[in-house]
Amino acid sequence: MSETLKEIGEPATKEAKQALVVFTPSGRRGRFPVGTPVLKAARSLGVDIDSVCGGRGICGRCQIQPEIGDFAKHGISSRAENVSPGNEVEARYAKKRGMKADRRLSCQSLVQGDLVVDVPADSQVHKQVVRKRAEVRDIELDPAMRLHYVEVEEPDMHNPTGDLERLIAALKSQWSLTDLECDLRTLQGLQQALRKGEWKVTVAVHRGQVITAIWPGFQGNAYGMAVDVGSTTIAAHLCDLQTGEVLASSGVMNPQIRFGEDLMSRVSYVMMNPGGDRAMTAAVRDALNTLTEAVAEEAGIDRTLILNATFVGNPIMHHLLLGMDPTELGGAPFALAANSGMTLWATELELNINQDGRVYVLPCIAGHVGADTAGVILSEQPHLAEDITLVVDVGTNAEIVLGNKQRLLACSSPTGPAFEGAQISCGQRAAPGAIERVRIDPETLEPRFKVIGSDLWSDEPGFAAETKKTGVTGVCGSGIIEVLAEMFLAGLLLTDGTINGEMAAKTPRIQPDGRTFSYLLHEGDGKGDGEPELRITQNDVRAIQLGKAALYAGIRLLMDRLGVEQVERIMLAGAFGSHIDVKYAMILGMIPDCPLEKVHSAGNAAGTGARIALLNQKTRDDIESVVKKVEKIETAVEAKFQEHFVQAMGIPHTTAVFPHLAEAVELPAPSVKAAPEGDEDGGGRRRRRRRS
Repeated sequence: MSETLKEIGEPATKEAKQALVVFTPSGRRGRFPVGTPVLKAARSLGVDIDSVCGGRGICGRCQIQPEIGDFAKHGISSRAENVSPGNEVEARYAKKRGMKADRRLSCQSLVQGDLVVDVPADSQVHKQVVRKRAEVRDIELDPAMRLHYVEVEEPDMHNPTGDLERLIAALKSQWSLTDLECDLRTLQGLQQALRKGEWKVTVAVHRGQVITAIWPGFQGNAYGMAVDVGSTTIAAHLCDLQTGEVLASSGVMNPQIRFGEDLMSRVSYVMMNPGGDRAMTAAVRDALNTLTEAVAEEAGIDRTLILNATFVGNPIMHHLLLGMDPTELGGAPFALAANSGMTLWATELELNINQDGRVYVLPCIAGHVGADTAGVILSEQPHLAEDITLVVDVGTNAEIVLGNKQRLLACSSPTGPAFEGAQISCGQRAAPGAIERVRIDPETLEPRFKVIGSDLWSDEPGFAAETKKTGVTGVCGSGIIEVLAEMFLAGLLLTDGTINGEMAAKTPRIQPDGRTFSYLLHEGDGKGDGEPELRITQNDVRAIQLGKAALYAGIRLLMDRLGVEQVERIMLAGAFGSHIDVKYAMILGMIPDCPLEKVHSAGNAAGTGARIALLNQKTRDDIESVVKKVEKIETAVEAKFQEHFVQAMGIPHTTAVFPHLAEAVELPAPSVKAAPEGDEDGGGRRRRRRRS
């Protein structure tokens, strides 16, 4: 939900001092009398906080994290004294069950002043569905970390060589490994391992060069982890380095969201709060260790057997993960601290895997085109294609790659968080109960929809019973794209993005909304604490138009620079891009015209690229070579970006034609805001379309 939602709360009184409370990541806000329990404030705003014990401080499910600092985005200064001190109930719960030091029970915490409150994912009733998954892919297995079982010659008074030298000799004679080095920490445990294993040990060697771990006897298992550090979600895939099999996958919300939903908000937080970058680095590393524990537990392995990890992320996530200040990325010339791929100790990132494990971070390309884009290129390989290929990783900031084996260009475009549900009045992130698919009958203009957690459409028998537990809570990104596209096809939405008020004569779902109109998608149950009413407002349409226009303008800039008028193949990547129907994306004009059979979802291509780099060491060298040849286009300084942006505000576009799309979908005739009554040539009339 948008932070610009109208502030609500309990009525102001002369006696009670009011305080502004902002909840993240939802962005809901309201003013409440000092002394109001945080849980009560959250419930009055519809914030998703779990509680079973009814606020008695017994269940511990309503944990929150008060945030300290100046939050320019929210217009609020949140101080430690603006929430009541911990009490005996919380102390008793923490002693009995355990609770992180920076967390509080919202039922026991009282508002004392302006406050920013983060609701962790594990405290939410409708916990986040992190859709990033390991895509099925054939990968040539050649991991950077390999195990070698060797039998070492015992020491001899007549041949006084060190244990390490005899181990290296054994690896040379038995495995043809030469010029080996050994980490000091590994060396410190070498003698014990050799004697415990009776001179038979298993050695882990990184890239054929460095001995990084030693076990007595035979050790047949070694594991690696591929991680996509996204601005919204973090996803990790645990792989068996011996077989390449994905053993476990898990994801969490990026806890940095509490510092700002979008990347520039996080940079702004760093600028305004000294040490803010360190706080965000600590937050993301803590989340990574939570993920590490989760995948290790799911796979039933000891995390010390995780010897290698690969990471991708956009430049700001890249810098914060590495503990580097991202301030320079907040303004031109958007200078990276470093853009090369790098190999690090796991301990340098405070990653709780094997203490001598290695981490590889893929290279960044430019100031706003990061290691995640390098992962996408590694996954989708547009640089090897004959066709002019467009790859778009759709997210808060879209990364765009265009070209083929002759030439490859890349840029980023500031699409904003609207595609993920933020800035939309009924929007939410993907979670059970969120509408993800929408169809509107072209005759009756009645909608039907699917929600996450159910395979039934809303007009099918059993839908209400199947969704009773979650309810219908909001509309996630894919649902927003589909409802707007369906409104356009049904004549409810005009080419310029105006909700067609003339259609109010045909359906009661088109309703006046101030000086504009809205479309009622779901009536709700009419109760304040039940299912909410969900409607698409004119502001919602504009937010999506701005995002899709920025995306299309970035694509068009690359097409201009490459000298092409059309693309021959399109891949939509990312957690969001992989779940939108490509047809609806084209109807809205998010992407240029292309035969629909040549438009595909690539899934979490960045994460797949990280997994390829984990399982095949040669690809690390390959991608570092490729990114050096990618031509970077900075949209912020391109004069034509604004021109392309304005033209792309139309649906699907103000001037561009979509012949391939028209073959698959009967598009309405171009139209603008309805003309005054009596104007026979008004633009509000539409051709009826046929629906299969």
